[in-house]
Amino acid sequence: MTEQMTAPADTSPADTTSTDSPPRPGLAELVARIRSRARRQADPRTIAEQVAEVLAETEPDVDLLTVAERAGSPDGYTRHTLHTEAAFSVSAVVWRPGQVTEIHDHLVWCSFMVLQGAETETLYDIDGDRLVEIGERHRAAGSVSGVAPPDDIHRVRNTGETVAITLHVYGADLSNGTSVRRTYEQRHDR
Repeated sequence: MTEQMTAPADTSPADTTSTDSPPRPGLAELVARIRSRARRQADPRTIAEQVAEVLAETEPDVDLLTVAERAGSPDGYTRHTLHTEAAFSVSAVVWRPGQVTEIHDHLVWCSFMVLQGAETETLYDIDGDRLVEIGERHRAAGSVSGVAPPDDIHRVRNTGETVAITLHVYGADLSNGTSVRRTYEQRHDR
């Protein structure tokens, strides 16, 4: 399944599902190793960290995607769902330069790896009724991380000059939905 996020600054998924699944070198092994960690009885943050370790150990690469999928879309970042099952989903996100998500948080844990290019993640917290920027992380190819709610309000963007590709593992079957719990608007007080 491929979802194209239609606007760089204000994203809404457009479902462009394909019934033909191309070969995905290394995906079966990756899924098996993720499965062994994702099904453990542990708190979400621990599972996210353990799945991030799997990503670091297996070092998946952009060959999980076809050449056409790796190109992305000029209309917004593109998500390619590679695998779903009850305990988790695996998807790749292709970001052309300047493409960005809305500020959002998630329903479930997430582990991710930057396969190509770089991304910048801006982190937020809520102070009373205001959204406050609390930091920024720049991640180069090979960077791996795992996060879990409730401390996961963020915006992600490709600030580089080349296409960035990230691999995400979410702690739920997202074949018919999204991991986003809520989107936020950043108010600018005058």
